[in-house]
Amino acid sequence: MIDLKGQQLILASKSPRRAELLSGLDFDFTVEVREVDESYPSDLPACEVAEHIANCKADAFSDLSENKIVIFSDTVVVVENEVLGKPNDENEAIEMLNKLSGKTHKVYSAVCIQTQEERISFTDSTEVTFLSMNDTTINYYIKEKKPFDKAGSYGIQEWIGMAMIEKINGSYFTVMGLPTAKLFKELTELLQSK
Repeated sequence: MIDLKGQQLILASKSPRRAELLSGLDFDFTVEVREVDESYPSDLPACEVAEHIANCKADAFSDLSENKIVIFSDTVVVVENEVLGKPNDENEAIEMLNKLSGKTHKVYSAVCIQTQEERISFTDSTEVTFLSMNDTTINYYIKEKKPFDKAGSYGIQEWIGMAMIEKINGSYFTVMGLPTAKLFKELTELLQSK
């Protein structure tokens, strides 16, 4: 395990994928989630939405003690300048996957690291290209994998990623929901300053 130098690391996300990725970086952490409003201004550029939401999540943890470091994250899918969050139901999921079919889109994953003294935030983006998907493929994926907790209605690590994603340009882990290399760099630099 990475030496946390007496700090307690908290992941403020209920995403099992983010927890899996942070574990994979060999950090020891606990999970604590507080409910926040994830809306954002309608005139906010699409590339800034994820970081705005990650910072809103951090605002809910303004009562940190000095030995705590909290990681917040948010991911959005952007196709033709439209931000796709998590689908509310099956129909929305079908609509989103139809928008992604045969096109290249961007996934933005933002991270906010909060301590009692400071806040660091950044965004990473990856381009993802889908093959054309017919109704049978889309319906199969939604029925079998139920991607309702995922931005853009898909998980790259699932069947659809193997069967329908032609190529990616950028970090695979950013598409999963956590830009691991950037996060590792920022966290280790922060720990060195402790």
